[in-house]
Amino acid sequence: MSIIKSKNLVHEYIRRDEEGNVESIQVALDHVNLNVEPGQFISILGHNGSGKSTFAKHINALLTPSEGTLIVDGMNTSDDEFTFAVRQTAGMVFQNPDNQIIASVVDEDVAFGPENIGVPTEEILKRVEKSLKMVGMYKYKSHSPNKLSGGQKQRVAIAGVMAMEPKCIILDEPTAMLDPDGRKDVLQAVHTLNKEKGITVILITHYMEEVVDSDYVFVMEKGKVFMEGKPREIFKDVELLKEHSLDVPQVTLLAHELKKAGLPMQECVLTRQELVDSLLEIQKTGGKAPQISHATVDTAAKAATKSVNNELILDHVSYKYSPGTAYEVTALDDISLSIKEGEFIGIIGHTGSGKSTLVQHLNGLIKATEGHIYYRGQDIYDKDYDIKDLRTQVGMVFQYPEHQLFETTVFKDVQFGPKNQGLDEKEQIKRAYEALGLVGLPEEFYLASPFELSGGQKRRAAIAGVIAMKPNVIILDEPTAGLDPKGRDDILGMISEMHKKRGDTVILVSHSMEDVANYVDRIIVMDAGKPAFDGTPKEVFAHYKELEAMGLAAPQVTYVMNDLKSEGFDVKTDATTVEEAKEEILCYVK
Repeated sequence: MSIIKSKNLVHEYIRRDEEGNVESIQVALDHVNLNVEPGQFISILGHNGSGKSTFAKHINALLTPSEGTLIVDGMNTSDDEFTFAVRQTAGMVFQNPDNQIIASVVDEDVAFGPENIGVPTEEILKRVEKSLKMVGMYKYKSHSPNKLSGGQKQRVAIAGVMAMEPKCIILDEPTAMLDPDGRKDVLQAVHTLNKEKGITVILITHYMEEVVDSDYVFVMEKGKVFMEGKPREIFKDVELLKEHSLDVPQVTLLAHELKKAGLPMQECVLTRQELVDSLLEIQKTGGKAPQISHATVDTAAKAATKSVNNELILDHVSYKYSPGTAYEVTALDDISLSIKEGEFIGIIGHTGSGKSTLVQHLNGLIKATEGHIYYRGQDIYDKDYDIKDLRTQVGMVFQYPEHQLFETTVFKDVQFGPKNQGLDEKEQIKRAYEALGLVGLPEEFYLASPFELSGGQKRRAAIAGVIAMKPNVIILDEPTAGLDPKGRDDILGMISEMHKKRGDTVILVSHSMEDVANYVDRIIVMDAGKPAFDGTPKEVFAHYKELEAMGLAAPQVTYVMNDLKSEGFDVKTDATTVEEAKEEILCYVK
């Protein structure tokens, strides 16, 4: 018997006016028929707004059908008497951990779920310890969740559901805010629960490489399932997935590009080993490819063309959270570095390494415990320094930029920054139009409520609100977390294009090594509150083994090139993008 079975499942979001009259109806699920067998590991893909999260909330009885039925372990979720039992059976991990962390101490929060369903105290203690160890958070068991980073909170939330040992775990973008090591730990823990305990797993994700080891994949669009099959059956249609705002694992894309260039690659490569084996077979059989000259992008040369005027200088900056208490944490440790005008910088680091703390110092949101910060030659800690002016010059887009939206219309929201700067109304309107044009938000949304926009549209509106103030420096802290691949590429492409046109200094904080490799000129790697590496993407990712020891990684293609080198291929190993790897491989086998 299926553990999850939906039959003609429909869900409508109905918006009413103050008098209760229906203003609009949005169909989020449109006659979905989907079966999941006990013990399966299922992945659900789809662009933002495709209905994935709505479907997940039905499994946990957070929503009930407008039409049709959803049966969980034999229980109809529309039947109120089964609601509690359904939630015991299907545990939910949300995208934002703040939505489900409730206790003031980590181990108490993890214990809450098992306690609530009547697990004996001795067994609860064992489950809490095991769950926290599985997600790499055991050493934080006595900490307050409020003192943790976003990624650390997510691990605690996952541990809390794991400790309940439900028959089914639903994970809605659980690794969106985690570093590469954290993603690996969490997925390994979930796969272990699936294999050893037979727990059914429903994983909703935008990281395509997380899907490779699934038993089965459903792809949703406009509230319907429009593709389903095993991972290899899904990812073989690279162009179709891209047309539907999705992507494929980086090695799959590289193999696809090599095949398009004339190499007889095997059908739908999913892993590094499969890619290497395919190229070894081509080498053995004398497979040919068109000749191509080296045209690798020199990011160091790009960076060298930028202005060399110092924009921001950190001079021996340190910062401690809760100094003098039992919870004292050194977040930044004696940092000295300079950021030059016009640079496009990526800041990477494991969860809790100090990335977000560092960038919040740059516009004075946090004041250093020790040291000084200079902006254009002035110490921002001087008592007569205009900190308000600094914040218009150094704009910040936070981790969840949609939380920055508050006005009644998108246009008013974007206009607010220039208004706050004291500009006249004509200039405010002009800047709002310019900023919205730069981020590519269609005019039809200008007078809409910002809260009616999709996730990607909200990001664009929030970024426009910062751009409208015409800052010299734009800081983006995980701006694409939770976005589908097209939304991610659109946002980062827009930022990159804007950087080229306007020459702004851009600082991008990200957990995606691939995104950083594709867009930035310089990478600063944070580890234990200080920079561990600082250089071009090629220079930094050459240290992939050291990065792994810090909980990070290199782009997948960098590992592929090193794998090929170890197999005797005379190739350069410094490729950090699919295009660079493709050109290097084609040059070798020409």
